[in-house]
Amino acid sequence: MENQINASWSKLVERLDGWLDNIIVNLPNFILAVIVFGITYWLGQVFKRWSDKFLSSFIKQKSVSNLLSNLVAIVAIGIGFILALSILNLDTALQSILAGAGVAGLAVGLALQGSLANSFSGIFLAVKDIIKVGDWVETNDYKGSVEEISLRSTKIREADNNIVVIPNSMVLDNPFKNYSYTNRMRVSILCGVGYESNLKKVRQLAVQKIADRFEQKDTEEIEFFYNEFGGSSINFVLRFWVDATKKKDMLHAQSEAIILIKEVFDQHDINIPFPIRTLQVENKFADIPAN
Repeated sequence: MENQINASWSKLVERLDGWLDNIIVNLPNFILAVIVFGITYWLGQVFKRWSDKFLSSFIKQKSVSNLLSNLVAIVAIGIGFILALSILNLDTALQSILAGAGVAGLAVGLALQGSLANSFSGIFLAVKDIIKVGDWVETNDYKGSVEEISLRSTKIREADNNIVVIPNSMVLDNPFKNYSYTNRMRVSILCGVGYESNLKKVRQLAVQKIADRFEQKDTEEIEFFYNEFGGSSINFVLRFWVDATKKKDMLHAQSEAIILIKEVFDQHDINIPFPIRTLQVENKFADIPAN
């Protein structure tokens, strides 16, 4: 019994001596690995701050710029971790970690496929700058002002002050109209004048009144077209360009143009007729003699 205890003790001492020798031999590598990892960790934080300042200059969505700057820091720290394992001659462990990370990444990617699609769509929307906070857009049958673009969704405030939350992938995968993407819009006015009107004079007065109020650029013009003989009027469409980045700006210009056209028509006694409908009532008792 005593011999077995002594033998076990000797094996333990030998094992501890071997570990101590390995620690002493690998101590310089361990210190170097710690230094390398510490430097890359510090560089990761520096890169994070720099990238955050750089990305914030052209990505207005804070959540998106924070995500990208964090990814920069994670990549730097990951490189430092790999270098530290290589210095410690832990190539086998490194291969196992990379293999496990690949399998885990595949599983997570499949499980979060929808969320990842929304996140990448949010990053694309932010980087491409095709939609910004404050823009008036129409997408997925909703119209409103963009309130927020996060990694998952885009929030739109409609004209009735309700908030609509739309997944980023739906915004990116479906057609959408951004009124703020250009700073000029074309406004159309539909109207009609009486059949007794001088049509050339009507066209001249309407075009001149709009030209005096709304300046047209070099490649733009005010367009006036008579388009039909209506039931009580000869109808026309008048189109012109205005400075506008929101639907409200276009509606304001449209409203002002209607007021101007009505004023100039009133001044020159040009009639904008009411809709006229003729009703014919058949008298079934017309042929019945009175008693």
